[in-house]
Amino acid sequence: MAHIMRLAAAFVAVCWIGGPLAAQDRMPPIPADKLTEAQKKAAAEFSEGRGYDLRGPWVPLLRSPDMLLRAKGMSDYLRFQSKIEERIKEMMILIAAREWTQQYVWNSHYPAALKAGLKREVADAIADSRRPAGMAEDEEIAYDLATEILRLKRVSDPAYERAVAKFGEQGVVDLVSLVGYYNLLAIVMNTTRTPLRAGTPEPLKRYPN
Repeated sequence: MAHIMRLAAAFVAVCWIGGPLAAQDRMPPIPADKLTEAQKKAAAEFSEGRGYDLRGPWVPLLRSPDMLLRAKGMSDYLRFQSKIEERIKEMMILIAAREWTQQYVWNSHYPAALKAGLKREVADAIADSRRPAGMAEDEEIAYDLATEILRLKRVSDPAYERAVAKFGEQGVVDLVSLVGYYNLLAIVMNTTRTPLRAGTPEPLKRYPN
């Protein structure tokens, strides 16, 4: 009972004290003179590979430099090397972001999803936690795959069979791995309260019905 009461108190605090990410950033950028050699090396390797400095989830991940580089390796494959169409990749990322109310990920990937060809009505329905109407066949199959594994913690035979028929076994592994990877980033950023850029309004409503 005491454990349940503590969880309830934590939930109330999250909901009412400005929301889980509105409070102070728990792991802001580390000053350059405070970086360890391993952190300096990881940050340099990241910047060289991506062409920009650490931002978003990479800022807290730098506290574990080996983890950062391994996460980057998975990101490089899932984002840039997997053969899954960009429109479907971005839709899966939005589904994961909505599931965790992850403002930073949504803010970054909503415009990318539209640019990749996802219809605004589909993206906006995901933001509202509604099943989108008018999805293309591949979008509907990917949506079912993502939402079942996230909400049911398993995938039904019909959803699995449709996904394999459409994307192949490698495609299914890549799709659910993409969802899992963005769950990882969401968990890190929701824990460390990684903020949006100053002055950026939160794009997602919190804890929708």
